[in-house]
Amino acid sequence: MSSDGQRFGKTIDEIGEGETLTVNESIDHQQVLLYLGMTDDQNPLYSNKRYAQQQGYQAKIVPGMLVTSIITTTVSKILPGPGSQIVNLAINYLKPVYQDENLTFSLTVIKVDKMKEVVTLSVTANEQANRILDAIVMVKPPHQVLNESKVSIGVNANE
Repeated sequence: MSSDGQRFGKTIDEIGEGETLTVNESIDHQQVLLYLGMTDDQNPLYSNKRYAQQQGYQAKIVPGMLVTSIITTTVSKILPGPGSQIVNLAINYLKPVYQDENLTFSLTVIKVDKMKEVVTLSVTANEQANRILDAIVMVKPPHQVLNESKVSIGVNANE
């Protein structure tokens, strides 16, 4: 934790291969509308039930990048956590996601490369027993933060 109370995520030395994390999330209609408004995405598969059904879907589907944001948010908040940077992300969308479905994301650390300072995560997401996506995420965890009160370099550390 920094002197201003900011919490940072795990460093590469604090992460081990085989470490796992499970996150349960759902995406509701309001979240889809916010996403569509922010991105100006006008794909009718996301906003027009009749059109989506004509295309063979049960209902309006959730944008893939909105589903992906659950992964990126989990990396930023939990594993490794605040201060992490995603350097590579490869995703296979296997099935559509519909609004209000309960999704279970499982993240597993499959490689810790201390030389490159990169952690590789395998991610799967399921809706009940149905696999909806597989992903590989490469993340650069935060470095250890020095106590700012003990380091003086003549520059305001908050800038």
